[in-house]
Amino acid sequence: MPFLAKGVAMTVTVSTNPFHAGERAAQLRAGAGDVSQWASGFVRDHLPEQHREFHTSLPFLIVASGDEQGRVWTTLIEGPTGFINSPDPRHLTLNTSLSALDPLAGRLAHGGSIGAVGIDQASRRRNRFSGHVTPEANGYSIEMRQTFGNCPQYIHERGWHRAATTPPPSPRHAQELNSDQIARIRSADTLFIGSGQQGRPDSSSTGYDASHRGGEAGFVQVTGPTELRIPDYAGNNFFNTIGNIMADPRVGLLFVDFQTGGLLHLTGRAEIDWAGNDHHDPKVQRVITVSIDKVIDRPAAVSLRWSRLDHLSRQLRLARRKTESRDITSFEFVATNGQELQPFLPGQHLPISVDIPGLSAPARRSYSLSGPSTAKGVYRISVKRETDGLVSRFLHDHLREGSTITAHPPAGDFILPPGKGPVALISAGVGITPMVPMLHDLATRGRPGIFVHGARRGDDYALHQELRKLIARHHHLTEHVFFSQPRAEDLTQPDRTFTGRISTQALLKLVPSADAHFMLCGPSRFISDMRTGLEDRGVAPSHIHFESFGPGA
Repeated sequence: MPFLAKGVAMTVTVSTNPFHAGERAAQLRAGAGDVSQWASGFVRDHLPEQHREFHTSLPFLIVASGDEQGRVWTTLIEGPTGFINSPDPRHLTLNTSLSALDPLAGRLAHGGSIGAVGIDQASRRRNRFSGHVTPEANGYSIEMRQTFGNCPQYIHERGWHRAATTPPPSPRHAQELNSDQIARIRSADTLFIGSGQQGRPDSSSTGYDASHRGGEAGFVQVTGPTELRIPDYAGNNFFNTIGNIMADPRVGLLFVDFQTGGLLHLTGRAEIDWAGNDHHDPKVQRVITVSIDKVIDRPAAVSLRWSRLDHLSRQLRLARRKTESRDITSFEFVATNGQELQPFLPGQHLPISVDIPGLSAPARRSYSLSGPSTAKGVYRISVKRETDGLVSRFLHDHLREGSTITAHPPAGDFILPPGKGPVALISAGVGITPMVPMLHDLATRGRPGIFVHGARRGDDYALHQELRKLIARHHHLTEHVFFSQPRAEDLTQPDRTFTGRISTQALLKLVPSADAHFMLCGPSRFISDMRTGLEDRGVAPSHIHFESFGPGA
């Protein structure tokens, strides 16, 4: 294989099922099928470089584990700026200590299994992992067991700051919720849930998981002082929380008072209502019912404070819409007040919210910006109409020129890596959207770019006219298209059009440089296969960057 650098041995990754029996049962019950067939490329036993950089930039972690009595709790661990470090891809170290008032203080003091989620609410990024914590002189060391990224849905944008530290009030312990706690839960738009199961000690899926849940204020129903109902929306199809509950009903919930730094810990047992049809929200697919055993209320427990970033939103007017393929339409937005739009980096996405009749709150989604980043005053998104897509159907069927939406500033870290070396842009389907501004940027900078795209046939190849005109004007850019169900007219140029799906073997013949970076975007299974295949053929993980969409994103 010409891609391999001299002296680099090619290793083959042996895939094992990263899911335990409860997770597999939940996946099948939900109709997701055998998720392990495509998810192995997302579930790792180490932190990729991007995730290491992400975690070490955070001011806190959410952690779940069990106490000495076997109850599951979820908590927030904070520390000074830079308190999280990653000495190698298998470890994180936390230079901090947990308050003795915390329900997991004993667990971290003695070590054991934990689950954690790192979350940056301002950028809406999050990353989950499970591992083993060991106490150290200056804090804790965490060895990774499983790691994987998460999609940004239902994360509400918030910025953070620190308040002056004072001794917190004593925590309040109870067996049920009081009226003040019920009111706080009913006004919450965020919670964290911890769960776990103890299978074979040598299994990577053994241990705990911490997960974020979000929705509009009031999305958690309080049906009594000892019972909550939590809606479960479409997610990554891993079903870690649901699967854990099927294997072990013990759970721990954490509600954070973002204004005061208070932590409300609940522990209890959960069961899954697979119908969930009494929640009166069409997006709800299941409901988690939690019976509360114990409550620990810790006012001003942490020094962090958060505030919503709603003031950064602005109204955009649809100036133009254009059909790009059989099911993809582009929408070009301009500011309603005539002011300039905030610049964005090629590959970033635009968080939007739209008012859909019949919904009690705006529906929020994020779509990749598909226009050149140099286009002043215009944001373009290109959206595939999904049969079950609430927002995509609304945009396609009801949004007309002159209509307005609400948008937050562009965000995301799926951007071109620095340097002057070649970049391979590999996409499938609507995953082409972030590649378009990247190609425009490569054209402007004179940086070599190899564009490889997969589509069913020519009329499914969105934005192709724009891309081909661009590539034709710049000799340092090349185009290669794989059609899985081509028509005769789709295969007129044998040097750049091919029959079949993109494979890593074919890809590396088109990208001969050992210095190339690979940008991957498309369905989750496509990303997983490409990522695993490239690594198996010697491509450094640090040279593989990806963003997925749809189930498993």
